[in-house]
Amino acid sequence: MRFTFSLHLPIALLKATALELAILAGHVLLYPTGVIQERRPAHRPADTPGTAVGPAPRPPVVLLHGFVDNRSVFVLLRRSLARHGHHHIASLNYSPLTGDLRTAAALLGRHVEEICARTGQPRVDVVGHSLGGLIARYYVQRLGGDRRVRVLVTLGTPHAGTSVAPAAGIHPLVRQMRPGSPVLRELAAPAPLCRTRFISFWSDLDQIMVPVEAARLDHPDLIVRNVRVSGIGHLALPVHPAVATGIREALAADESASGAASVA
Repeated sequence: MRFTFSLHLPIALLKATALELAILAGHVLLYPTGVIQERRPAHRPADTPGTAVGPAPRPPVVLLHGFVDNRSVFVLLRRSLARHGHHHIASLNYSPLTGDLRTAAALLGRHVEEICARTGQPRVDVVGHSLGGLIARYYVQRLGGDRRVRVLVTLGTPHAGTSVAPAAGIHPLVRQMRPGSPVLRELAAPAPLCRTRFISFWSDLDQIMVPVEAARLDHPDLIVRNVRVSGIGHLALPVHPAVATGIREALAADESASGAASVA
């Protein structure tokens, strides 16, 4: 019997791992800059009288980080969005001591209401990395957030639960990300008439998602587009230029979409 062995996958995995380590090193340096909540404008910017009528302003974008992380993970994505016309971008930190995903989802809801009141916009777009995407999804599906969230983009979010690092299950938030957890069962329940459009980016080399397809969002009641990303790991999803381009395109889309897509 003959055996064949392809070096393509091991080489791709080595490259992705090297990139993950480089990103991790850079993020460790940036982490202290994101510990404190960002400052928010005290008042809604005044409308300028006499200006010409133009296209409707883009919805504010809310960025929500993953487990034991903070808003510093979005430095590059935030810059990319700002360069392409997104003028209202906000980040939310939630405490790593949070013991229940539902608590963080309620905090997100208060944050979104404050942003809508301050900007005068009725809806926002949300980008959530890893656990942040699951928190945002809970807000949308279970706390009525679909009336406020136009588009929810998730990056490497364990929609079906992940089995990575069983020892880490000592933390309650990690247990809630396990397959079959009560929170995931809640999210699998019917969600009729949900108005939010979902775009889920998942990577074929994401070693935090076990299996990698756990980051796909499959729910019969939701408007979902799953986007497969090739050749990068979990930490690279919020910082990779190709993913940033995909996020911008997703937020710019005016029509609901479903099906599957791919990012090289």
